[in-house]
Amino acid sequence: MTAELDILISGGTLLTMSDAMEKVRNAEIGIKDGNILFVRPMGGGHPVTTAKEIINASECLILPGLINTHTHLPMVCFRGLADDLPLNEWLTNHIFPAEARYVNRDMVYYGSLLGIAEMLLSGTTSFCDGYFFASSTARAAMEAGIRGIVGQGIIDYPTADNPDPSKHLTIATGFVNKWKGVSPLVTPALFCHSPYTCSPETLKNIKCITSEHDLLYLIHVSETLDEVKVIKDRYGLSPVAHLEKLGVLDNRTVAIHCVWVDDEEIDILARRGAGISHAPESNMKLATGVAPVPKMRKRGIAIGLGTDGCASNNDLDLILEMGTAARIHKVDTMDPTVISAETALKMATKEGARVLGLDDRIGSIEPGKCADIIILDMKKPHLTPVYNEYSHVVYAASGADVKTTIVNGRVIMRNRKILSFDMRTAMEKVRAVAQRIIEDRSRGIY
Repeated sequence: MTAELDILISGGTLLTMSDAMEKVRNAEIGIKDGNILFVRPMGGGHPVTTAKEIINASECLILPGLINTHTHLPMVCFRGLADDLPLNEWLTNHIFPAEARYVNRDMVYYGSLLGIAEMLLSGTTSFCDGYFFASSTARAAMEAGIRGIVGQGIIDYPTADNPDPSKHLTIATGFVNKWKGVSPLVTPALFCHSPYTCSPETLKNIKCITSEHDLLYLIHVSETLDEVKVIKDRYGLSPVAHLEKLGVLDNRTVAIHCVWVDDEEIDILARRGAGISHAPESNMKLATGVAPVPKMRKRGIAIGLGTDGCASNNDLDLILEMGTAARIHKVDTMDPTVISAETALKMATKEGARVLGLDDRIGSIEPGKCADIIILDMKKPHLTPVYNEYSHVVYAASGADVKTTIVNGRVIMRNRKILSFDMRTAMEKVRAVAQRIIEDRSRGIY
């Protein structure tokens, strides 16, 4: 008789997403103290195992929790606010003014909480965020019980949480000191908005802080052709070469988007070991282009998937993002084999973990790893019949098919109901922000 488990998942088909990509039918997964104790087929003469909770996963698909490598969670408050616009017009004329007027601690907290609810309901168990008032996002993540890397936003303009940009270092250091080591689930990071909105001094100084504390350094890079032109005109270098010269690229750097990078820049990113967050739906919606993901993958660069914020994507469903990632590169290269369903699922799990430096803990279902697990209900018309589970997840499923979400060995969502907090309050608070925006618009204030 083995020690009593906290959770035993039994039945169903398990996609481990391990290096060997094992598939286990009629699986049993034992969970204790937040970790995966064993993974095995049912039966086989194993010792009798008891558990405080047994989850019947028959006729279900079991996967590692999905990893969203780039979000701006509080921007759920701006979902649908300024659609169908070019990025510069969208950002300069709509998003920046909205952030200046409506962003505050409460807006960030409740917006983050609502975004977390959306992610948990659609199978995301880990996220990497960058925004203002980052302590409010960190608090929301800790209270909800989700795994999060939370980046304090840095930009060389006055912001709601830092009216004086000269205080960047104070804000950044204070945030890191406040949250480092507080929770096993929530880790601080620093997020420099981009090379065109942050000076070389800001970029280097913030990197010094993340290096000192061994934290992630997050930055938008080469999202648009306009950005590339601005950086070349300003510094005489491409954005990636500019960051390389400043010494901010290494294996603790997450470069977000990287749509307009050439072969030389890809070589730099590969040599420095930087990770990439690929957000195809946001890139499509803002018409910024298609990142050369197949080329970057051939160079061994770690590439994860991100939804970006709800103002430029409109949802946080990483299962839908997988489908987009697999499809967009097929049409871009005219090669239907270039990004397979298995590859897209890797990007949302084990590769995303690698981007965030967490691949020793999450991203696959293996003994010794953290028990971040999701269960999809396959008893659906659109998921019948099943020939290839990987293809079904990527091309047929959506976040609405997730029935159970487990983070660090704790059931956070069961049967489409979040157990760790009441999301109705967050919805009410976000609706109140939207109502204020609507009223301000009617009066010509915004």
